[in-house]
Amino acid sequence: VRNKQKSVRNRVSSSPFRFLALTLLLVLGANLITTSSAASFSPKVKAASLVAKKDINSLPLRIPRGGSSSESTITQPQPQTQSISTSTTTSTKMSEGGLPDGLKLLIGAGGIYAAFLYYGSLQEDVFRYVSSSGDKFSQAWLLQFLEALANVVIGFVGMTVSGATPNIPKKMFAISGASQVSAKACTSLALAHGLSFPVATLAKSGKMAPVMAGSLLLGGAKYSVREYLQVLAIIGGTAIVSMGKKKSKSGAPSSSLGVAFIVLSLVLDGVTAGVQKRLKEDTKKAGVQPKPYDFMFWTNLYMMITGGIVAFGIGEFTSGLAYISSNPDILPMIVKFAACSAIGQSFIFYTIANFDPLVLSTVTTTRKIFSVLLSIFLKGHSLSTVGWSGIALACSGIISEMKAKAAHSKKASDKKK
Repeated sequence: VRNKQKSVRNRVSSSPFRFLALTLLLVLGANLITTSSAASFSPKVKAASLVAKKDINSLPLRIPRGGSSSESTITQPQPQTQSISTSTTTSTKMSEGGLPDGLKLLIGAGGIYAAFLYYGSLQEDVFRYVSSSGDKFSQAWLLQFLEALANVVIGFVGMTVSGATPNIPKKMFAISGASQVSAKACTSLALAHGLSFPVATLAKSGKMAPVMAGSLLLGGAKYSVREYLQVLAIIGGTAIVSMGKKKSKSGAPSSSLGVAFIVLSLVLDGVTAGVQKRLKEDTKKAGVQPKPYDFMFWTNLYMMITGGIVAFGIGEFTSGLAYISSNPDILPMIVKFAACSAIGQSFIFYTIANFDPLVLSTVTTTRKIFSVLLSIFLKGHSLSTVGWSGIALACSGIISEMKAKAAHSKKASDKKK
């Protein structure tokens, strides 16, 4: 009877992963169709009406950083078209021969929510797993190596089918990959050293703080009062949640180290933002226009190489594989975690290819809030009234930032008109 119950639980727990894996095949196919089809397959083709009856070599596209919801602007090559009618290029409700925009949004947003909500849950489960001997999994660099490996596989398939872009400058891809995997490893190390998932997720939402600090110190940039208040709300709310969470005496020192790792992760996010800007400039100077799966493959390839070198250097490959061998129950969690990362990236690319970047920003921002709430309700986190007030404050800062991006996007589009 126990074996039967365990079998039922295993089937239930694996059903979200099976659904995501099946949907990935559909999205990957849709992505490739979108990449290789005529310009009329994307709502962004409204810009083509400005150059109707002329050859079109590229359209604007925003590509997210590997493992991140932030975007940097590049251009995607499109087939040359001798003539494009205005009625065709301005169609946004339904692409010719394509799916309705509402269904596309449901696929893209639903996929991002499903993949990354499950991703966050699995990440928390991995670092909360306790073996029969009382040991926990702490090999963060090995985990990042495996996650990047899954993204490399999916990126390679997509890049091979859609066609790889030749002569891409690799130097900044290598630096970007190294900084990104380091930031992700620090987040994992924060969880491994006692920082709760809700606190870590809220803290990562304040990644604008190191970017602002660097710009103020090095570039003399100016920010509005609202922008300062948004960052303060996120940071202050995160601190309140941390204080409002009931802690055990044994967990206090580890949580302090976890805070140090999450701060380092935020600093590395700021470094990555600068590297991404340089990457954009280098590809433009080289006269190349990388496609989405070019970015996914090359970024994650260097993430995998960096993660592998560090994991080997500090002995995590040996200790991590030994831990997994002794505790086979954790292996499915790690495999699903890595797969969800790759699947989620494909959904992100699909959403970017079909909608304005603001749509992606809204989806990923609200996803973080839901990840925090699901972790609190499903993982047994206990918050006091003070802790819940911190959740409300941090979420208000996140939502305010999202609204500010929407207003900025609207002003930019009005100026273009």
